[in-house]
Amino acid sequence: MTDAATARLRLLRTNGIGPVAYRHLLARFGDAERALAALPTLARRGGGTAPVPADEGAVRREQARVAALGATYLFIGDPDYPPLLAELNDAPPVLIRRGDTGLMRRPCVAIVGARNASAAACRFARALAHDLAAAGVTVVSGLARGIDTAAHVGSIDGATIGVIASGIDVVFPPENAALQEEVATRGLLLAEQPPGTEPRARHFPYRNRIIAGLAQGTVVVEAAPRSGSLITARLAVEMGREVMAVPGSPLDPRAQGCNGLIREGAILIQSAADVLEQIRPIDARAVRAPADAYAGPPPEDADDAARVVVTGLIGHAAVPVDELVRQSGHESSAVQMVLLELELAGRIDRHAGGRVSWR
Repeated sequence: MTDAATARLRLLRTNGIGPVAYRHLLARFGDAERALAALPTLARRGGGTAPVPADEGAVRREQARVAALGATYLFIGDPDYPPLLAELNDAPPVLIRRGDTGLMRRPCVAIVGARNASAAACRFARALAHDLAAAGVTVVSGLARGIDTAAHVGSIDGATIGVIASGIDVVFPPENAALQEEVATRGLLLAEQPPGTEPRARHFPYRNRIIAGLAQGTVVVEAAPRSGSLITARLAVEMGREVMAVPGSPLDPRAQGCNGLIREGAILIQSAADVLEQIRPIDARAVRAPADAYAGPPPEDADDAARVVVTGLIGHAAVPVDELVRQSGHESSAVQMVLLELELAGRIDRHAGGRVSWR
């Protein structure tokens, strides 16, 4: 890989730099080398100590491991990066991929649901995925037990994308080893985490945002209350995507999540035709060439007045950045620069939906 790609990975693998900070840093400084050099100054303005850049040797070893696995990196801003995913404020700056990236250029529908799904729900998910793939739709899921597995099995002969919470070389659950390899060779396998990363609970919400972000719509087949599938559905709503659900018996706890989604306004789904009706005509955003993720004027350095006002508005309860801009009276670029300084100083956390809070 080029030195520029290595520098981008060093910036991304630096502790304390998340997707939002990464994009703002590249927008502000133009390339990763200059952004790395600027970290001490920015963190000092935010009232903290700069994060230590990731070791170049470690990053180059990661690159060698990715190449040895037959995988490649996909950076945001690359021509193959999916446009719908690039729209997210916290879009993954880089994905590791194995397989056919062209599948992301087709209309995509996510199918998610319970890991301990009923036999009937798995059969329905498998048939739904098969019919959608036969109609030219790419089915996206997370390679988990239950509904995810059924969705991939049903669509593997057509078009399927598996998004995993681990490294590209780690299989979870273990019984899906053959299926994960089949998805990588016949479909597309995507991972945000570096190779060798074991799946942890904190990784799954990040995985879920990619699943929802790739798709024009998300179908939930079975889901208990407060399940990961409902997190995916909520993220899809926040992204402005369609949310669909398959109704179930009120006597089955696994159906409570889907029935609740329908009660709250999700589209009731009984067949592939119902799904196709919701996602067609094809959203032009899903097929257009992505714009440069770093285009546009860089944000201005924050002045002391903006810094004082913005820090006074942040609390321990997460608040939308748009609200900080509105209440502060300062330009969005100045507010974003204050938040970038505070994030690099380790003083704030970023949350889903473009919200921030004190750490």
